[in-house]
Amino acid sequence: MAKKEALGRGLGALLQNMEGQELTNNTKSIAAEIATIPIEVIEPNPNQPRTEFDQEALEELAQSIKQYGIIVPVTVSKIGATYQLIAGERRYRAAKLAGLTAIPAYIRVVTKHEIMEMALVENIQREDLNPIETALTLQALIEECNFTQEQMSERIGKSRSTITNFLRLLKLPADVQINLRNGVITMGHARALLGLETKEEQIKLMKTIIEKELSVRQVEAIVGNIKNPQLQKQKIGTDKKQLPEFHTDFKKSISSKLGTSVEVTRSMRGKGNIIIPFSNDEDFQRIVAIIEGV
Repeated sequence: MAKKEALGRGLGALLQNMEGQELTNNTKSIAAEIATIPIEVIEPNPNQPRTEFDQEALEELAQSIKQYGIIVPVTVSKIGATYQLIAGERRYRAAKLAGLTAIPAYIRVVTKHEIMEMALVENIQREDLNPIETALTLQALIEECNFTQEQMSERIGKSRSTITNFLRLLKLPADVQINLRNGVITMGHARALLGLETKEEQIKLMKTIIEKELSVRQVEAIVGNIKNPQLQKQKIGTDKKQLPEFHTDFKKSISSKLGTSVEVTRSMRGKGNIIIPFSNDEDFQRIVAIIEGV
C-alpha cells in the first residue's frame, strides 16, 4: 500500500524512501545507494513514454552539465551486466552530449511493471508529454499491468475522467493523431472532433480547423450543428423572426447589391453579425470590389 501511495505522489516520493534499502547480490559491490556508473553500460528504457526530445533544450542542458555536473542523479535498474534507465533520460542524453563517461545514479530493484509505472509518473509529473504520448503510455500500462482506470488514477494522481479523455484520443484517425502529436491542433480540438460519428467527418473538419485556424469553441459549435441540424434550423428561424424591419430591409438590399445571400443575425439585446458568403477567391474579390465601390 505504501508503494501505491508513493507512486501517486510521484517519483520524488519513491526516491525519498531509498534510505537503507537492501541491494541484490548483483549490486552488493556498490558501496552506496547512489553510484557512479559508466554511461556505456546504461541503456534507455524501451517503454519510455517520451518519443521526441528537443535537441536545442538537450544542448542547453549539456552545457549546464559541463559546468555544474549532474545535480539530480538518474534512476536505473540493474539488468545483468547493464543498467536500464527508469527516469532521467533527458539528463542521460545530455550527459552523452557533454562527453561524460560516467554519471551518478540511484539503483533500484524493481519489476518490469514498476519500471513502466515509474517512467510514466516521472514523465507526466516532471515533463509535458504531448497528449498522444500520454494516451499511448496509459494504454500500455493498462494492458501490461491489467490496471483499471481507477487504479491508474490512484497511481498517477489524475482523475479518472482525465484518463478517459486521454484514452479516447486513440480512437481518432491516424491523421488527426499525428497533427495533435505535432501540436498543429490542440487537445480541445481533438476532443471536439470525437463528437463526430465517422472518421471521414473528423478528418474533414480537422482540415478546416487547420485551414481556417478555428478556435475550440468554433469547432464545438460546428460539431453541434452537424449532430443537430434541426436545432440549428430552428435557431436560425428564431433569429429571423427577431430581426427588426430595418435589419430585414438591409439584408435584402445588400444581398441584391452583392449578388449573394447575406445572413444577418441579431440577439434580443441588439448584438449580431453580418455574414457574407463567397464561393472562391475570385468571388471574394468581386464582392470586395463592390463594397469598395471599384
